[in-house]
Amino acid sequence: MKPVWIVDDDQSIRWVLEKSLSRENIPHRSFSNPNDVIDALEKETPQVLISDIRMPRGNGLDLLQNVKVSHPQLPVIIMTAYSDLDSAVASFQGGAFEYLTKPFDVDKAIELIRRAMEQSEHNQTSNKELSGWRQDSTEIIGQAPAMQEVFRAIGRLAQSHSTVLITGESGTGKALVAQALHKHSPRAKGPFVSFSTAAVPKDLLESELFGHERGAFNGALTLRRGRFEQADGGTLFIDEIGDIPFDLQTRLLRALTDGHFYRLGGHDPIKANVRIIASTHHNLEAKVASGTFREDLLHRLNVIRLRMPPLRERAEDIPVLARHFMSFCAKSLGVDPKKLSDEVLGEMSNMSFAGNVRQLENLCHWLTVMTPSNVIGISDLPADILAESNQQPTLLQGDSTSINQVSARTGSTDWESGLSRLAVKMLQDGDKEVYDALCSKFEKAVLQAALEVTRGRRVEAAQRLGIGRNTITRKLQELGIDD
Repeated sequence: MKPVWIVDDDQSIRWVLEKSLSRENIPHRSFSNPNDVIDALEKETPQVLISDIRMPRGNGLDLLQNVKVSHPQLPVIIMTAYSDLDSAVASFQGGAFEYLTKPFDVDKAIELIRRAMEQSEHNQTSNKELSGWRQDSTEIIGQAPAMQEVFRAIGRLAQSHSTVLITGESGTGKALVAQALHKHSPRAKGPFVSFSTAAVPKDLLESELFGHERGAFNGALTLRRGRFEQADGGTLFIDEIGDIPFDLQTRLLRALTDGHFYRLGGHDPIKANVRIIASTHHNLEAKVASGTFREDLLHRLNVIRLRMPPLRERAEDIPVLARHFMSFCAKSLGVDPKKLSDEVLGEMSNMSFAGNVRQLENLCHWLTVMTPSNVIGISDLPADILAESNQQPTLLQGDSTSINQVSARTGSTDWESGLSRLAVKMLQDGDKEVYDALCSKFEKAVLQAALEVTRGRRVEAAQRLGIGRNTITRKLQELGIDD
């Protein structure tokens, strides 16, 4: 068996991986910089290469590029503590087998290495190097695991012309993801045309989408090319497609099916080579069930589905997003950027932000314009924002308490007082085994919250809760929780 090579300037990372591989009886060899790896590759080839992306004496992406030229069948796993879209896309664009974000779960890393070893053994790697990829700065910011999944998806779709459906709440950044999908696609040199169904009156939607001939209706004084024609050779982004009228859905389905359409009032079919990216905040399956959205259109759109997480599921990204928006707003207004105090950043991280990233950006714009001081404190926050963050939800009201009704970031006095009131009531009612019952409720609420944040990933949930994998598995079984 060929060894697994580890490349990282951090000795602790090398040590952890070495010990884990030794425990699995997997041979390995470690390097502290990419230059030594390039020299070693002239004499032997590993089974898998796992490399850090940023090192003082070299760059993991440059190493990846060299490896893919000289050893195109070698699976390469890229590690990084800098979790941004450019790194993820660059890794996949360069032909990486997978992208691993630090800190990582060791068991997950070993499982990933084993998958790479299997692929190496069966010679199934088909990654291709792309030249000329643009290392542009990105407006999509996120180090949370949920955002890393989005970054990985964009990277995997970089060679694809597939139709993509982006779902998520309003303000989560669906349009930015659509732009990133286009920018990192084979159609990047073609047009990117954005069309919002919510921004156009319903009686003009058909004309906007497919165009019209001169004289097609009153006011149609000239021929007009629709968005489909404008996007020929590129990407058409249809925002909030769930709001499109039912009768227009039929025409859209026909255009997606055979690539032909007619201008309003026209008789000659028009063909356009267009990639469709659509977004919606609606539950389209529910709209299909209610008869307001065509099921066949949903299937046509739902080739690849990306879910944008709400901001409350990526609260660890709030401080870096807030700093970014404060800098961006100051630059756009031509003023010096103001600094958010640690107390304000902490308060922001505790907010629910129903309007998601858009609401956070608007708040930063308000603070840049309205606050007189250069360092923003708690008292500078708008009154409505403070009032929202100080709302006290009622906790542990019986077995029917929904995890969505419980704010995991509420102050301790809120949930403690709620727990105390419930305990008093149960004791007064003569309930038996009150202690065990309340402990079960607490454990169930915490575990459900962790699984909701990690979207059912047990290992990650256990890691973030600070408990073992066996512990979380046993607790889920005891409490009857289906993740």
